[in-house]
Amino acid sequence: MLRLAWRRSASKNSRVDPARLLTSAFIGGCRPVSPQQNSGGYSIDTRCYRRIPHPPPSDRLTLPLLHPQSACYISSSVFLNMASGGEGPSSTPHRHTNRLAKERSPYLLQHAHNPVDWYPWGQDAFDKAKKEDKPIFLSVGYSTCHWCHVMERESFEDEEIGKILSDNFVCIKLDREERPDVDKVYMTFVQATSGGGGWPMSVWLTPDLRPFIGGTYFPPRDHGSRPGLKTVLTRIMDQWHNNRPALESSGDRILEALKKGTAVAATPGESPPPAPDVANRCFQQLAHSYEEEYGGFRDAPKFPTPVNLMFLMSYWSVNRSTSEGVEALQMALHTLRMMALGGIHDHVAQGFHRYSTDSSWHVPHFEKMLYDQAQLAAAYITASQVSGEQLFADVAKDILLYVSRDLRHKSGGFYSAEDADSVPVSGGPEKREGAFCVWTASEVRELLPDVVEDATGSTTQADIFMHHYGVKLQGNVAPEQDPHGELQGQNVLIVRYSVELTAAHFGISVGKANELLASARAKMAEVRRRRPRPHLDTKMLASWNGLMLSAYARVGAVLGDRALLEMAVQAGTFLKEHLWDAERQTILRSCYSEDQMEVQQISPPISGFLDDYAFIICGLLDLYEATLQTEWLQWAEELQLRQDELFLDDQGGGYFCSDPSDSTVLLQLKEDQDGAEPSANSVSASNLLRLSHYTGRQEWLQRSQQLLAAFSDRLTRVPIALPEMTRALMAQHYTLKQIVICGQRDAPDTTGLLATVNSLFLPHKVLMLIEDDADSFLCQRLPVLSSMSQQGGVATAYVCQDYTCSLPVTDPQELRRLLLDGTTEMQAE
Repeated sequence: MLRLAWRRSASKNSRVDPARLLTSAFIGGCRPVSPQQNSGGYSIDTRCYRRIPHPPPSDRLTLPLLHPQSACYISSSVFLNMASGGEGPSSTPHRHTNRLAKERSPYLLQHAHNPVDWYPWGQDAFDKAKKEDKPIFLSVGYSTCHWCHVMERESFEDEEIGKILSDNFVCIKLDREERPDVDKVYMTFVQATSGGGGWPMSVWLTPDLRPFIGGTYFPPRDHGSRPGLKTVLTRIMDQWHNNRPALESSGDRILEALKKGTAVAATPGESPPPAPDVANRCFQQLAHSYEEEYGGFRDAPKFPTPVNLMFLMSYWSVNRSTSEGVEALQMALHTLRMMALGGIHDHVAQGFHRYSTDSSWHVPHFEKMLYDQAQLAAAYITASQVSGEQLFADVAKDILLYVSRDLRHKSGGFYSAEDADSVPVSGGPEKREGAFCVWTASEVRELLPDVVEDATGSTTQADIFMHHYGVKLQGNVAPEQDPHGELQGQNVLIVRYSVELTAAHFGISVGKANELLASARAKMAEVRRRRPRPHLDTKMLASWNGLMLSAYARVGAVLGDRALLEMAVQAGTFLKEHLWDAERQTILRSCYSEDQMEVQQISPPISGFLDDYAFIICGLLDLYEATLQTEWLQWAEELQLRQDELFLDDQGGGYFCSDPSDSTVLLQLKEDQDGAEPSANSVSASNLLRLSHYTGRQEWLQRSQQLLAAFSDRLTRVPIALPEMTRALMAQHYTLKQIVICGQRDAPDTTGLLATVNSLFLPHKVLMLIEDDADSFLCQRLPVLSSMSQQGGVATAYVCQDYTCSLPVTDPQELRRLLLDGTTEMQAE
């Protein structure tokens, strides 16, 4: 069943239909492989599949170089297997050191001692390829990618293969998280020519960077009918020397077809599609794929997909009285609840693992990614707003506790990821999946031996803990979830009973049960701290830090938690100090933590991409609404202006993923799928709308509408691929409320009104604070605000929409009623 699930999945970047695009581009009687899609007709995000019985297939080499009568395509992995397995520093001397040793990327450094003459992506490598007229071998991955490390051990540490690569190719190693623009281009090529994709990605390019063959993981040598990397390299060398024109011609035709097929643009005068129709269709498609017993979408492997959950709660907010709205909310809350109870949630050390290998959220792939923590924290705090359930607020705090402790740099920035694999407590050279997180029954009993007073019989704390979290003597991981035998006899903690049922089972009070379970978790956390830790990717990415900034700001505002808000401010300060080049007016993509915990940059630094700008701007807007400090709003405006200069498609609408002036990036793409992360265009559509209400810039409202029009076809046909953009479309349709609070920032009456606003889920609003300064940033941008003032010397709220404002209110409960149902007299501005 898992194999079938994997087989029908495609990478999150998949959007091209090769059957439509590539018929003319292939040689002869080619039958290109279509992207694997589910019944809804949309591609699934499969960023990091891990548990499979054996390495992914790397066969299907139907190339001119292998089958002269066939077309040029290669599919080395329809099963996408993205996971963890970073290698720690070696205690033995290195036989080889290549130029990657001078890089900062943890992924590149993991390859610094291969017997391969690796280059980083850059002009030196390009010049060498042109001078020596050699093809380029481009290998792409990231530091917590399991199969990347498998391929390194098997192939890139192999002396013979290393010599073949170094003598006959210019070898480039690329961290996809540092250069997502390059990754997207060549992943699009691999998906279009093979029907699948994933990492490690292996692509062969001409000296002018045009791809002609691509695949993913390759074993080192032939295995049955499956060709190994050595065979592939030998055949590519032969074809490069003896059949080069055909290779290059086929690659050129595919690339030209991709340029046409990936174009996203609005026709002149085109309007966005009707929001209610798109939202209803998105809901219907999600409902069709919803799994009712445990929540989530589709069967195993099951991903959290926060973009889906946020859409469902937004859909409910404008459809509260309909059965569809009620169902949407139930789908979101049930999914979040079951995830919180499941093994995908780390019950001992907090945070969430990447995804579940089963339908019940029990056995995860143990990697932890920063972008997941950020989006899930926002989703859980939203669920607490709409439901009032303390569980959801507790989980949001739980996530940020993990991030603050384990992923936060002392300067306020956030690391990228924590690996899935680590050395077992028992020792040995081999890392194992989940070793840091799992428990044997004997470990639990040894750690929690105390007999519990007043409980039935001679119950121990271990008995209560094991009952509640499903710990079994033989382990609780089914063999089909553990194909490599790494979890045999181990337990992944999962909540099997409510605290009330656990308490009743042992004849103790609910309070006593909660106390015992919390004490047990604290003891286990202490034991885990002494275990060998997984590899930590200490790269700090602007985009993911922007997502995390939003999370801290939103959770802190809803909970009124000053400590979280202070960390949000520190994150904003970190971004400005370390990832903003004020002289060049440019966001920088990444920075790095060195051994002494100092923040370092590479030279030259990598300029930011669209997602860096979009996610930071969103984070700054959320930070402004949480702190009401206008410096963050001013910087958001500045960054949006810069984003428009760098990435805007003036003609077709929307934004390119990377700077169109970069000649080394062959495809100018506009990502059109909200997957593991939201599409930067989806976030930009919302940013532009919010900023137009803060600044009065009508061109930004028009730009947002043009962006949505550019994606009109995708939104109309498969809105499930763009739930975050559908939310932006809904915000355009229902128009934003401007909530204006007039008062002194820290005065009790002001904070009372602000707490009322923050307690509610209001997806279509902007929040402003006006103090006595008529020359403030907001009053300069929106002169009408100068006419609003406190009534009777107390903090006062105005709610405006469509150029009409409510009469002023000073009572928090009256403001609450006004925001929920709008029932008060209105006056024209």
